[in-house]
Amino acid sequence: MTNIWKQGELIEIAIADLTDTGDGVGRYEDRVVFVPDTVPGDRVQVRLLHVKPKYAHGKLIQLLHPSSHRIRPSCIVADKCGGCQWQHINYEYQLEAKRNQVIQALQRIGGFTAPSVDPVLTALSPLGYRNKSTYPFSVSATGQVQAGYYQKGSHHLVNLNQCPVQDSRLNPLLTEIKQDIQRRGWKIYDEQRHKGQIRHLGLRIGCRTGEILLTLVVTEWNLPKITEQAEEWLQRYPQLVGIALNRNPERTNAIFGAETRTIAGVPYLKEKFADLEFQIRPDTFFQVSTETAEALLEVIQSELNLQGDEVLVDAYCGIGTLTLPLAKQVRQAVGLEVQAQAVEQAILNAERNSIHNVTFQVGAVENLLPQMGIIPNVVILDPPRKGCDRSVIDSLLRSKPARIVYVSCKVATLARDLKLLCQGGVYTLTRVQPADFFPQTSHVEAAAFLVL
Repeated sequence: MTNIWKQGELIEIAIADLTDTGDGVGRYEDRVVFVPDTVPGDRVQVRLLHVKPKYAHGKLIQLLHPSSHRIRPSCIVADKCGGCQWQHINYEYQLEAKRNQVIQALQRIGGFTAPSVDPVLTALSPLGYRNKSTYPFSVSATGQVQAGYYQKGSHHLVNLNQCPVQDSRLNPLLTEIKQDIQRRGWKIYDEQRHKGQIRHLGLRIGCRTGEILLTLVVTEWNLPKITEQAEEWLQRYPQLVGIALNRNPERTNAIFGAETRTIAGVPYLKEKFADLEFQIRPDTFFQVSTETAEALLEVIQSELNLQGDEVLVDAYCGIGTLTLPLAKQVRQAVGLEVQAQAVEQAILNAERNSIHNVTFQVGAVENLLPQMGIIPNVVILDPPRKGCDRSVIDSLLRSKPARIVYVSCKVATLARDLKLLCQGGVYTLTRVQPADFFPQTSHVEAAAFLVL
């Protein structure tokens, strides 16, 4: 008879696998135990938490025997900070785990028996890759302004003066902006009491250009002497091109509110991507790992081998990051995007790069795609984490474009949608290319290639 396990009980287990959220997985008396901060190959002592009949979540108490894949983290607060899950895992094994995550999702959710999944495209460096960071503020027990990431599973802030995964050129600002806010006496937002003025610090850099944007997320516009302080920041940091305020007065976990105002400098930074120049605003979606995103685009271009006479539709196109480089290789390109501001930027980016064979439409993809009036040769899908609306899949199955490239940031919804597209042999999955846009975390991007 299986023993009853209890919350708070200490057990000893071997870690054998990793979940897609980054936790280690072990077994105890034929039941599954999920343990953060562990690595396959570890033997650990664990305290059981959140006990269920068939599984439990546990807390690492003691590392009895370390895995050969375990390393010393680069960050001194990696064991506390919730920004990274995998700094204690060597990079080669991170890549192996991510490829395995894609394969398992395709097999278990998609029903593909032997999917062709390439080795993961890697970042040039697994550290210093992030071109954007957003830090919540808090106040210490001694009254000091802090900024950092929340401790794992809590709303306790881990104060940071540098972050090894963000572009190192942003580190001086992270340290010094806190001191300026302290000196100005601006009130830090208290989420419990819903009081205070400043919620988050947003930093963004053009990886290739070095241009930096600084954004303060505030509850109200009227920060005393903000213009004076913004001009001071522009003088102090030669690479800083713009300072903005974003207003978010709501009780919400969302970081940005609906409106952003430029206080000093310009409202965007310039970035080079795929031999094009893009304007990127503080709240624009742009992949955080510029170089790896460009490497994935190169794989897409190589696989499609466009001849110049194709009609291409880029669904969920954002500011045209994929649309514009691909438009240069086809007869006609159309971008679909629900956010009007992103479409405005996409149009500006097309003009800036003298690309004239592309148009952009504002609206939900599920509404726009069925009524376009053209049958594209190629469709690019790059939906949010929830994947495609079922009506988008149905529309594609009716119009039958010759090729589909599905770019996904969540392999579970990717596998679900690929299963629908390939049911009945309508489409064939020929290849999947994972890419590591987020080293030191469990997140993995993937591009799947389908042919009719």
